[in-house]
Amino acid sequence: MIAIPLSIVFYVLYGLTLLVMHVVQWLCYTLGGYMPHHQSVRVMNLMLVGCSRVLGTRYSYKGKELIPEGVPIIFVSNHQSMYDISPIESDLYRFHPKFISKIELGRGIPSVSFNLRNGGSALIDRKNSKQAIQAIKDLALYIKKNNYSAIIFPEGTRSKDGHPKRFKENGLKVLTKYANNAYIVPITLNNTWKITKNGKFPLCLGANVTIEYHPPLKVSDYKFDELLALTEEQVKSSIIVK
Repeated sequence: MIAIPLSIVFYVLYGLTLLVMHVVQWLCYTLGGYMPHHQSVRVMNLMLVGCSRVLGTRYSYKGKELIPEGVPIIFVSNHQSMYDISPIESDLYRFHPKFISKIELGRGIPSVSFNLRNGGSALIDRKNSKQAIQAIKDLALYIKKNNYSAIIFPEGTRSKDGHPKRFKENGLKVLTKYANNAYIVPITLNNTWKITKNGKFPLCLGANVTIEYHPPLKVSDYKFDELLALTEEQVKSSIIVK
């Protein structure tokens, strides 16, 4: 019964944040360009993480000191929930993270769609492999040129019960081919799936979300098949399903 009013409060705060920050993002991007927009996105994600604390959600991070500086990075993570994005993106702010996302998310969602369209992320059409490959290639070249980072969820879809799915190779293969001086940093996410384990309403209270960054893997040191296997092994090594 406590979850019902807290879920209502959460959704009101979450929705207001997206609406207000959509306007803020537009102003920052229109008047100042990339950096003010990038900073506004960080503020938005910190606010969204703050909204989730209404549900008693807790966050802990481990291994950030392992992430190399001044090089392009490909963050590879398991995917459990729509609530994966904000805690990762806000924590990795200084690495300028960009996402690979399905093209449908580029329209209709306040703040989220604007950021995906204008923040440097890759929007891919899953029904058009040629377009998808080109979009990921462009992202790889972009992070290589600017020493930014890309975040990819190679499972391709969310794991609604926390159990990881098999990693798909296509997106990561294109990223590593065209950003061949990058480092892969595997990420293990735990327990964001618990927020919605009973559906969208009421949401579940007290999820203990953990985010662990594993030691980096230099792309040029490995053949792709070996790199994929090592990355998947590291991500899945710390997944806890209870």
